[in-house]
Amino acid sequence: MSYPKLVRDRIPAIIAEEGRQCRTTTLSEPDFRVALLAKLVEEAEEVQTALDDELLTELADVLEVFDTILTAHQLTMAQVRQVQELRRQTRGGFDKCIQLEWVEY
Repeated sequence: MSYPKLVRDRIPAIIAEEGRQCRTTTLSEPDFRVALLAKLVEEAEEVQTALDDELLTELADVLEVFDTILTAHQLTMAQVRQVQELRRQTRGGFDKCIQLEWVEY
């Protein structure tokens, strides 16, 4: 099976331990950043379809990718939290469970 996708560091070793073979490449920094963003979407889709007993694991995977994106872009969680709070103050959070149905133009 062929598919280029970003995987966790130990995945090639796990594949080898199972008696299978794989081929890997090491991405350049720009390609790694692009792959990380694609991986974030992949993991978010897995959260969306997760069953209740899978949700925690899938959220942990999203957080792992998120943390790696921060590192790759030399950002900190403190910076993200600061912007999050500003956006919460100006646009609100999601506490009221509001779904927008339509907007008239």
